[in-house]
Amino acid sequence: MARIVTDCANTLGECVLWCERSQRVLWTDILGATLYAHHPASGMTFTWAMPERLASFALTGAEDRLLLGLASRLAFFDFATGAVAPLADVEPDLPTRLNDGRCDRQGNFVFGTFHEGEPRLAIGSFYRLNAAGLRLERLALPSVAIANSICFSPDGTTMYYCDSPTRTIRRCDYPLLTNDRVFAHVDGPGEPDGSCIDADGHLWNAQWGAARIVRYAPDGRVDRSIATPALQPSCVAFGGAASDTLYCSSARIGLAAPGPADGALLALATGGIRGLPESRFAG
Repeated sequence: MARIVTDCANTLGECVLWCERSQRVLWTDILGATLYAHHPASGMTFTWAMPERLASFALTGAEDRLLLGLASRLAFFDFATGAVAPLADVEPDLPTRLNDGRCDRQGNFVFGTFHEGEPRLAIGSFYRLNAAGLRLERLALPSVAIANSICFSPDGTTMYYCDSPTRTIRRCDYPLLTNDRVFAHVDGPGEPDGSCIDADGHLWNAQWGAARIVRYAPDGRVDRSIATPALQPSCVAFGGAASDTLYCSSARIGLAAPGPADGALLALATGGIRGLPESRFAG
């Protein structure tokens, strides 16, 4: 069972990442437009207000800088000054915002978008911000309503992704995006949300609305399912000094009577299973 690391009461906690250089875990409350950082050794938590909703982000080669996936655009953020330097607008003519994102093993930032209308329509896309030249390109993947579950195999040759309402995680050969096929289908309640890959090449997925984290083997078989005290776990990442702690963000949006774990940052021991260092944006 996961434990509460900090009761931050996030409306929509997401995009949890571990920085091995600063030994802290970072995440965002998208609707709160706030970036969080927690330092386990000191127990201290820090926050930074963002100029708009922060959907995802990536570590960079500079410890004091992040690549931000804000609701409407990409930007760089400087921890020391708080400055936000806009980089590129994304889908300005569509009723979408940025959503899940993660760097591939080559140091490019891969992300997708989220349709903000009701009902959710598959009008969003996946993109790659290439480290070389900061060139933004739309990826030749199916259109989506809610882009999620972006992560990469340890050797970087497989990309995983999903459109959450389909309740199916897909995989394709990377970077060519060929041989696109179903990896796993969510059984029971819930939808696939954020994912990460461990050192053994297994995929860990936070399943929104199902109060669980599921570990899938490379062949898509369910290896284990772990209950969370939060109904809406949203994203997972390995961290800690030995990279054997799994952190999980969560959300309380839409819950009539949220409990203490809903919207909290969670953590669980993995029984010796270790993660990989988070890939950094190389631009």
